Amino acid sequence: MNDKVSWYYYPSAEEVAREAVKHILSKAEEAMARQGRFTLVLAGGTTPKRIYELLAEQPQPWDKWQLFLGDERCLPADDPERNSLMVEQTWLNRVSFPAENFHPIPAELGPEEGARQYAELIQNYLPFNMVLLGMGEDGHTASLFPGHEHNPTELTHAVYNSPKPPLERVSLSHKALAQSEHTLILVTGSSKKAAVKQWLAGAPLPVARIRALNCVDVMLDPDARP
Repeated sequence: MNDKVSWYYYPSAEEVAREAVKHILSKAEEAMARQGRFTLVLAGGTTPKRIYELLAEQPQPWDKWQLFLGDERCLPADDPERNSLMVEQTWLNRVSFPAENFHPIPAELGPEEGARQYAELIQNYLPFNMVLLGMGEDGHTASLFPGHEHNPTELTHAVYNSPKPPLERVSLSHKALAQSEHTLILVTGSSKKAAVKQWLAGAPLPVARIRALNCVDVMLDPDARP
């Protein structure tokens, strides 16, 4: 396990998104050449949404891509606040993506059952080739929040009492997220600046505990840079 974190600064949030797409496509090409498929964990949020819009413009052998989610809100499957719906609307519905290659979290079943079923699923795909993450204003990532305690042996967590609604969610664990060859953490916007400063100062934020098999790259825009 590699705990090295590399920091990269870009002139705008748009450049963060475009550079992330380059990283994703490069890793996809490498993984498909090596193992015939590319496994990617997706994040919710504004910057990832722009990445998905850009990916929809790329000609790719989508049948070789396998997509997962880092977390999901416990809402009905068609709720507009679902990460899965955002991914479908901005990307998958705009390309010829095989439905069976997208693996949304069944969070509509509730935190416990959703987490249980997703853990069973992802263990067949580990390690992931790439994980995409964002960071919240409080330093959370996926639905791993400050002050929340979870069983460290789990691949997925049932999340209750989220600081932001809805209160109930399902999240991949630090253990599962660490089983990735390459992790990209995208941090944009002035509201993230204080958390980035804490992270750099060594605060025990959930995002600071992210590890990868090879490397963790943090990509920031000027507004998020302390």
